[in-house]
Amino acid sequence: MRYLPISLLFLIWACASYPERNNFQSVETSNGSITSPYFSNPKKDYIYKADIDLYKKNFSGILVVKKLGVGHHRVVFTTELGNTIFDFSFRDDDFIVNHVLRDINKKIVINLLRKDFRTLITENPSVLNRFTSEDRFIFETEMAKGKNYYYTIDRKLKKIVQTKNGKKKASFIFSAVDAEVAKNIQILHHDIKLSIQLKAI
Repeated sequence: MRYLPISLLFLIWACASYPERNNFQSVETSNGSITSPYFSNPKKDYIYKADIDLYKKNFSGILVVKKLGVGHHRVVFTTELGNTIFDFSFRDDDFIVNHVLRDINKKIVINLLRKDFRTLITENPSVLNRFTSEDRFIFETEMAKGKNYYYTIDRKLKKIVQTKNGKKKASFIFSAVDAEVAKNIQILHHDIKLSIQLKAI
């Protein structure tokens, strides 16, 4: 019987939401929107040196993200010699695989990449709740059967955390921000061996 309180506490923690797990404080504010500006300029080609580690494989090359219109982006990843690794189109809720290398042409991998890049290019997600934690202001949004948390400091987006069932699934970290361009972007998955490193060229 002495183990019952510990088991009960573990059960409560396991069922807790992401804000509860991280002791976020709920706040009310009139400034309730969040903008992710890092791929929002249609006049700019966003070009990065990219390294993708997927399980035991590494893919290196050039990633180009281009905004073609409202809600419309194209994401192309090539080797430095110009061979296409993947080429995706995002238009509103539609997703098109224009090309993908055979080595990563698996449904689970495509879905992970789709979700990651959808998160990166989404400019104005709908906000469900707002929180604070230390010097950070956090916006809770809903996306792809889970919730994303946008961490800001002084109104600048520093991090996005993807969650599902209250658990952290992936983190997007933005650094070296200059004129609404994140020169360094790191995507880390916490439950599978997938990481993406982007460095602006």
